[in-house]
Amino acid sequence: MLNSIAERYVRLVLQIGQHDADYVDAFYGNPAWRPSGSPRPLEKLVADVQDIRETLVDLTLTDIIDDMTGLRLEYLERQTSAAEARLDMLAGRTLSFDAESEQLYDAVAPRRTEDDFRRTLDELDRVLPGRGELVDRYTAFRQRFLIDRARLDRVFRRAIDECRERTRTHLPLPGSESFSIEYVTGQSWSAYNWYQGNFTSVIQLNTDLPITIDRAVDLAAHEGYPGHHVYQCLLEQALVRGRGWPEFTVYPLFSPQSLVSEGTANFGVDVAFPAEERLAFERDHLYELAGLDPDSASAFQTSQRLVDDLAYAGTEAARRYLDGDLDRDGAVEFLMRWSMSPRDRARQRIAFFDRYRSYVINYTLGKELVSAYIERRGGTPDRPAVRWTEFGKLLASPRLPSGLSE
Repeated sequence: MLNSIAERYVRLVLQIGQHDADYVDAFYGNPAWRPSGSPRPLEKLVADVQDIRETLVDLTLTDIIDDMTGLRLEYLERQTSAAEARLDMLAGRTLSFDAESEQLYDAVAPRRTEDDFRRTLDELDRVLPGRGELVDRYTAFRQRFLIDRARLDRVFRRAIDECRERTRTHLPLPGSESFSIEYVTGQSWSAYNWYQGNFTSVIQLNTDLPITIDRAVDLAAHEGYPGHHVYQCLLEQALVRGRGWPEFTVYPLFSPQSLVSEGTANFGVDVAFPAEERLAFERDHLYELAGLDPDSASAFQTSQRLVDDLAYAGTEAARRYLDGDLDRDGAVEFLMRWSMSPRDRARQRIAFFDRYRSYVINYTLGKELVSAYIERRGGTPDRPAVRWTEFGKLLASPRLPSGLSE
């Protein structure tokens, strides 16, 4: 019964993708399910999704034979609800930032004020050299840690090799898993993982803006190991092949699944590289490859930890901008002042807000929810083996945002 509903869900997602080029992030299921011809009208797709939801509601508890099946049912219910919300948006409905994120991602990010960021900025002010505006000093300091474009590939490949080795030590990855790397321009994102199925991914890095040395590990872990690539591999291995659940052959980007995907990818950086281990690896291996001074690694890591603590300033900028409380220039200035985004990076982030809207909560709130979920199960920083085990269980499960609070 659930497999037939799942097939209808997959077909629906693919049909929505005919109206929204960003909606289907990945699909590697039955090629016969791909729609052909003209897109079906939005109102007919709304009727389809409502029918699927009604069918799910009518299922009895006897259809739930174990905990995983219960999670599966919740997954299908929440994913189809988000699909209906996305269809409403495509039809012209406008939602507030928080209402949109709740309907699409099953979560609402906490609100932050400028006072929440001042203490971190004061500390950053103390550790950065020079005088003048803090963002200008940070931008100048950051320039010292840029990876030369000619060295980028070797630096990134060394980072991803290390991330892969650390992940394979702890998680049962498919033996045939692999990825390819492409360097692109003209995008509003920094990097992207395009999962192809069959345990393969294409990882793209956007080189529009210079990339600092810390981003090598960030992007290698987030897009690759143990981030997006591993998440999709384990779902394919455990749920598609292991249980025959076709709904996981498709990934609708504007859905609750994205909060878990982005949250685990961000938290996975810390799982693979506890702070001191990361510093040692970057200093002893990546800095030389990048042609940078290893003796400056500690100072840069200190500054980056503080800037990372300002992550919610980006979320708050998106909320205020999309709700109309800030215009474009005001949002750029907000990002520069409160999240330490250089002007070119701030403008790129506004382009991301324009295209992906409330999706930004998945990085900040997603990491926060995943971290709390893993730590409640004993995966604290001082118990790295447990942390890896619980992290792997989450990656291979259909659990969604509302389930992370359990």
